[in-house]
Amino acid sequence: MDRLAGQKEVAKRHRRQHPSRLFSRRVVTVALLLAFQAAFPIVGLYVLSDYFIYINTVLRIVSIAVAVYIFNRPGNPEYKLAWVIPILIFPLFGGLFYILYRLQASIKHLRLRMLAILEATQPLLEQNPETMERLRKENHGAQSQANYLFQDAGYPVYDNTTTEYLSTGEIKFARLKDELSKARHYIFLEYFIIQEGIMWNSVLEILEEKVKKGVDVRLLFDGMGCLTTLPADYERELRKKGIQCKVFNPFVPVLSTVYNNRDHRKIAVIDGHTAFTGGINLADEYINAYVKYGHWKDSSILVKGEGVWSFTMLFLQMWYCDDPAALCALPRSEFDQYRPSYYHPQEFDSDGLVQPYGDSPMDNQRVGENVYLNLIYGAKDYLYITTPYLIMDSELRYALCVAAKRGVDVRFITPFVPDKALVHMTTRSGYQELVEAGIRIYEYTPGFIHSKTVVCDDQVATVGTINFDFRSLYLHFECGVWMYRTKAMKQVKADFLETLQSCREITLEDCKRVPVYRRLFWSVLRLFSPLM
Repeated sequence: MDRLAGQKEVAKRHRRQHPSRLFSRRVVTVALLLAFQAAFPIVGLYVLSDYFIYINTVLRIVSIAVAVYIFNRPGNPEYKLAWVIPILIFPLFGGLFYILYRLQASIKHLRLRMLAILEATQPLLEQNPETMERLRKENHGAQSQANYLFQDAGYPVYDNTTTEYLSTGEIKFARLKDELSKARHYIFLEYFIIQEGIMWNSVLEILEEKVKKGVDVRLLFDGMGCLTTLPADYERELRKKGIQCKVFNPFVPVLSTVYNNRDHRKIAVIDGHTAFTGGINLADEYINAYVKYGHWKDSSILVKGEGVWSFTMLFLQMWYCDDPAALCALPRSEFDQYRPSYYHPQEFDSDGLVQPYGDSPMDNQRVGENVYLNLIYGAKDYLYITTPYLIMDSELRYALCVAAKRGVDVRFITPFVPDKALVHMTTRSGYQELVEAGIRIYEYTPGFIHSKTVVCDDQVATVGTINFDFRSLYLHFECGVWMYRTKAMKQVKADFLETLQSCREITLEDCKRVPVYRRLFWSVLRLFSPLM
């Protein structure tokens, strides 16, 4: 009890400090540097004001040319439109900024590093042909999905794996601590957000104990996700404790589009045979120890068995992204120590088929969106989805509307209490089109739902980190677990139906009652939805 009281006091102190951290010297310095860089072209024009007429003409021509170039590039039309509109609204600088950002070497270097790593690790992700054949005989539609994930994305489908759906952050927290305490050989953690408080401090305490016992502990966190939640150079502090720590894509105060590409994954791997993923980060709001936006509803999934191998590889791919040569130099035998059976010689149990997968913005594959599209097109009876953000491209919207019109029971649960006001308004701006097509939308009235789940026809489901928005589907590194007839699949459905009891349904009358001025504002927001 004394320890818990102490942890709560730490959390309270942290929450008192956290709002002011946004205005700390570190953040203010960053803001000033970015403002200086943004102002530089304006100052340059002022200095060259005698030549303004000529410069103005040239820059406008450049912006028009850039807009034409963007329109003719392959890619999502809405995403392209979100670039073209501001370029044409601000022709003096729009085209120039786009060119400067596209020419930045940092993006190219990140892409080349990730592609080298994916190429080096692909042979390690082997598909057991018997497992794929079994799935083909049982359910050809499900086998098509699994075949896509292996042939196009490189992730095998596994037997000899069990799953457990964890329906709240509190349950995940308890199970994570329990599994971490059992670690004997290695712990790999990869999270988007870590924040000092009850949750992280409890995990850190276990990690410190494990390091003292010789366990290989590695932590990878996102530089932008933790920009305002962890002290500067926090990774050095952890290294002093014996924890190997890296920051993915650390934030440097230089204007760059590379900061759009965040590591949004949440992965924990213990001894190669146990893994977690889902929407839950290592911060107190995820376990409701800190009430941020009402009750925080989230979910995770616990995977045990052969399927954990893909999570181990996903972690190692990101761990070595700053030094792909080091990974490529490792002999194949070096990876054997991380395989599920290396520290678990007993046979694994099985409760269906499992296919963990990753999504990278560097390979133009759009794996996360394609998984969702395949589930939507394959649905026959029902499709139940939870997501914190509902900001989709036309392809996803069309697929969902067609599914509803052919008789599929399509339902969404989204938040009632927003975490980002403009994003929430953009989510609501799309309700009417979906409801008119027959899709039922519910808002979670106790607070904010951050869970990312899809379950379909009592056959398949996916749980992961991928939101129904442009950032998750186009810009972030993400991951998930596709499941066929597993225990967790049934638990996802049960949790969805139970959560509905705490929701209010959005009717067509609700959509039509929205005032005209708000509709106009929402229309503007939707133009820029790919940037949210």
